[in-house]
Amino acid sequence: MNKEVRTRFAPSPTGFMHLGGLRTALYNYLYAKKMGGKFILRIEDTDQERFVEGATEVIYDTLKGCGMNWDEGPDVGGPCGPYIQSERKDLYLPYAKQLVESGHAYYCFCTKEELDERRAACEAKGEVFKYDKHCLHLTKEEIQQKLDAGVPYVIRQNAPTEGETSYHDVVFGDMTFPNDTLDDMVLIKQDGMPTYNFANVIDDHLMGITHVMRGLEYLSSTPKYNLLYEAFGWDVPEYVHLTTVMRDATHKLSKRDGDAYYSDYIEKGYLTEALINYLVLVGWNPGDDREFFTMDELVEAFSIERLSKSPGIFDVDKLTWFNTEYIRQLPAEKYLELVTPWFDKVLAGKNIDYARLAQLMQTRTEVFNRVPDMVRFLGELPAYEIDLFTNKKSKTNPEVSKAALEMLRPVIANIPEWTEVCIHDVLMAAIAEAGMKNATALWPLRIAISGQASTPGGAIEIAWLLGREETLRRMDDAISRLS
Repeated sequence: MNKEVRTRFAPSPTGFMHLGGLRTALYNYLYAKKMGGKFILRIEDTDQERFVEGATEVIYDTLKGCGMNWDEGPDVGGPCGPYIQSERKDLYLPYAKQLVESGHAYYCFCTKEELDERRAACEAKGEVFKYDKHCLHLTKEEIQQKLDAGVPYVIRQNAPTEGETSYHDVVFGDMTFPNDTLDDMVLIKQDGMPTYNFANVIDDHLMGITHVMRGLEYLSSTPKYNLLYEAFGWDVPEYVHLTTVMRDATHKLSKRDGDAYYSDYIEKGYLTEALINYLVLVGWNPGDDREFFTMDELVEAFSIERLSKSPGIFDVDKLTWFNTEYIRQLPAEKYLELVTPWFDKVLAGKNIDYARLAQLMQTRTEVFNRVPDMVRFLGELPAYEIDLFTNKKSKTNPEVSKAALEMLRPVIANIPEWTEVCIHDVLMAAIAEAGMKNATALWPLRIAISGQASTPGGAIEIAWLLGREETLRRMDDAISRLS
């Protein structure tokens, strides 16, 4: 009988959610759900120096906002709690002492200064520093004397120096590392807290984790973890190491460039659903041509066998394309709800009909933070060049434009009912009566009342949004400039 699949996402509360971390959570979630298993959230806060106040709540909010609800975790409980490492502190030392008893670990009393000195000497020779097992050779009596005297210590793993350690990774296949490259990593720090490397092995075992999916940076550390599993006589989990999420072939996503964190994109106005849909494809493919998935469809389609060995390139242009498609599919009321705060940035108090503007903007919106610049002209006419009135397609130039605006002005002033239908019908009749082509009259009107060549909607829609008084004021300004 197969064991229940149990995956875990174990972030450190050090700030905002990195896209690489979010993708790791996503793959763990999808695989657990696909296999009818459990997705566990564990907060790894043993590195208190890097702890950021409020970061745990950011993790909760981000995962929930993305539709990844965990089956066990700090806030929902479960049979393997507590799920916050600092609350599990008393668990780890007995395991470390068990390893000391079996010879798989030892007390180390070397000071930071001694280690720094040895590291510097090593680097001076051009060698990579590795702890030299100095304290492994202390006698039991010497160790006990130091412990009794309260000399600060750490507990180190006693890694073998000969032979090889191998393991199988689902993505990268069989991996083998010479044991003489393995360092005697610290398991318990001087403050009694476990290191990440030790705590995650203990916790993964105690929580019954069957599949460890994590970043590629742990590929070379895994032999040390496996030596711990073997020392305890525990089953080793399946390993699934995930390639790095990159900005391009040579650059990682960076905080400085504002492209590394989930929150960066949400603040810019990307939809969570679009971001999740695109992110899952950065390092995995469904094996067919499908690109758009709901979360339920992703659960059905996901398989760890289709994870990529190549770095995942996070193409912001491709994300933007996804986002545009998702925005187009939004119900009109939902789009209006989402776009309103962005309208408010430049149109608050301007008496613009947001519902109508939203109808004109929905198919033009790629990312919400681009909206204010697209509609700013409705709140305040931008400075523009007279050259805009010249347009080959509409056969206009400043002289033709001035004549068109002078013809249209009294017509607009006397439109009986200020509705789009009435504005359209009256203007079309007046343009036909004047013997003009529609474009020859409407292009100058659009430029005069918007100050730009590209607008959501045409001259008639813009005029209605602005209102008769503001439309006439802007036309008068244009006629004056063209005179």
